[in-house]
Amino acid sequence: MPLLANHIAVITGAGSGIGRAIATGYAREGAQVVLYDIDGGAAAETANAIRAAGGKAESFVLDVTNRDACFAAARQVADKIGQVSILVNNAGITRRNAFTAEKDTVAKDWQDIIALNLNGVFNMTQAFLDPLRAAKGRIVNIGSIQSFVHLRTPSSAAYTTSKHGVLGFTKALAAELGKEGVRVNAIGPGFIETNINAKVRATNPALVQAFIDHTPLGRTGKADDIVGPAIFLASDMSAYVTGSIVMVDGGYRTV
Repeated sequence: MPLLANHIAVITGAGSGIGRAIATGYAREGAQVVLYDIDGGAAAETANAIRAAGGKAESFVLDVTNRDACFAAARQVADKIGQVSILVNNAGITRRNAFTAEKDTVAKDWQDIIALNLNGVFNMTQAFLDPLRAAKGRIVNIGSIQSFVHLRTPSSAAYTTSKHGVLGFTKALAAELGKEGVRVNAIGPGFIETNINAKVRATNPALVQAFIDHTPLGRTGKADDIVGPAIFLASDMSAYVTGSIVMVDGGYRTV
């Protein structure tokens, strides 16, 4: 039997990159997937591809920074699709501005990144909490190597702060919800080739090489590298795993 049969999984930021890869992998393992993205066209393309491959998928436009919209989305899923048992909080952004950059730019980075990367995780988790508790469900948050370290390369302090927050939230929620059978874990991607870093990969090969040189496996990651860990954390294979972060960074943090 597929590992995620009889599950309904909600994935944010599912229109591209890691979110799209996870949604596709979950559908392949038998889950009915509900895809959210602020880019509705991208989410619809992902859903169409999943259905064309024989999976079950629905897609919707959603800005996870909008708390009311998140709760409306949860009601819509409950009414039209069913009880959600898996939530993947993947939607996020990054910006590469130093904290010493122009003050208004730094402040805007902080507001936007925290609103999406951290508050968005809170909004979606709170909106879908009732069905997840009822289903003894699973929450998978997408952290980062920056849940632990601030990279040597120039990077927004807001992004590092947001990803530390995601890990802290994961641990706190795991401790609180464990007694109800809800498991909460995170994945810590390293340098994964996605649309988020497409520009830096095209314009700054030295930066990419710096990551590769620091990575024992000697390569950047692909979105598909995240799928196996995401399936593991959502499936019964990880029935005794909660409050953890699975690092998918090619060994970056080991050296």
